[in-house]
Amino acid sequence: MAFQREKQHISASQLLQVLADGDDIQLSRCTITGVLDINRLFDPAEKFQTEKLPQGRNKDLRTLILSQSIVFDKCSFEENIVFAGPWSEPDSVTVEFKKDVIFNSSVFKGQCRFRNAVFGGTAGFDGCTFDGVATFKNAVFDDDAKFRTAVFNSYGLFGSALFKKSARFANTHFVKGVNFSEVKFLGQTDFGGVYSSSRAVPAYDSVFFARRRFGEDESFWRFVKQSAQEAGYYQLAGECFYNERCARLWQKLRGPGYEAISLLKKLGRLIWSIRLMPELVFGRLLFGYGERPVRVLVASALIIVACAFFYSQPGSLVYREGPIEPSFFQGLYFSTITFTTLGYGDYYPSPHGFCRQVAMAEAAAGGCLMALFVVCLAKRFSRG
Repeated sequence: MAFQREKQHISASQLLQVLADGDDIQLSRCTITGVLDINRLFDPAEKFQTEKLPQGRNKDLRTLILSQSIVFDKCSFEENIVFAGPWSEPDSVTVEFKKDVIFNSSVFKGQCRFRNAVFGGTAGFDGCTFDGVATFKNAVFDDDAKFRTAVFNSYGLFGSALFKKSARFANTHFVKGVNFSEVKFLGQTDFGGVYSSSRAVPAYDSVFFARRRFGEDESFWRFVKQSAQEAGYYQLAGECFYNERCARLWQKLRGPGYEAISLLKKLGRLIWSIRLMPELVFGRLLFGYGERPVRVLVASALIIVACAFFYSQPGSLVYREGPIEPSFFQGLYFSTITFTTLGYGDYYPSPHGFCRQVAMAEAAAGGCLMALFVVCLAKRFSRG
């Protein structure tokens, strides 16, 4: 039997008893008064009937299993809502929602705590407003997690959460900040249009994206980049820009709907992706999208040294004032002035063999790499 109400004031105690009885909940535009705390079910003073509530006990961990569907559409929770352990023992209770849990367009005026919760069905928080701290630390989302257009007026805590399928945060507003440290995203992610108005940079230590090779993390890094720029952390913004561009490159390599297409079409896309080789080699690996100037220096040094070995071979160089005994130092000297396009004229490549071709290639590479290095420095030091 479903507990259905619309545009009514309902006490938290009444809802807790409905949860304990296992009845489906379908509320629309209702106001929930009192503290909706799952721990109240086990307070002897409350006198709730919990005989029908499936639960397990393993040492100090209590597991509650809510097998009914729960829908709160455009409801208002006047006080705290707690589906976790008490503050003194936050990891002592795990609540498992077996079916869909929908809170779309609801308002949480107090704290909202789903620490250690397991969402077996869809977790719908689209359009919700969280006025207090919202905690989803260590939560597990087995199905789609939807937080689109939600507003977190206080802190959003998602540390160590696990998103097994899609995680949708499009156009979500984090007013004071959000924590995604050690979060694992195993499915598709969408952080398009997400922003933070308090210039607080999201915490993202050890965040993991299982679908990085599909570019699923692009919108996440764009969100962190914009937050870092507004807060004045330009070096961090540069690192996020690099991650964003790498993710975008993977998206272009794979293309939309890559997993659903046939093997033949995948092979066709692989062949067509050859056009992206210049961006892969120069943009990402060598240039680092302007965020890895050291790579340019290392590449330049390798080219200079490699050509120096070639020029140090007998008959590779001609000295203007007469014959000389070849040495590595002379090859290194000529390689350096060729790479930097100085050309003093005291040495010149022999017309025999491939010396002139190597010198031309090195001069061209030197001009390009020096230009890339200048662009890298200008990009890094002109931010803000």
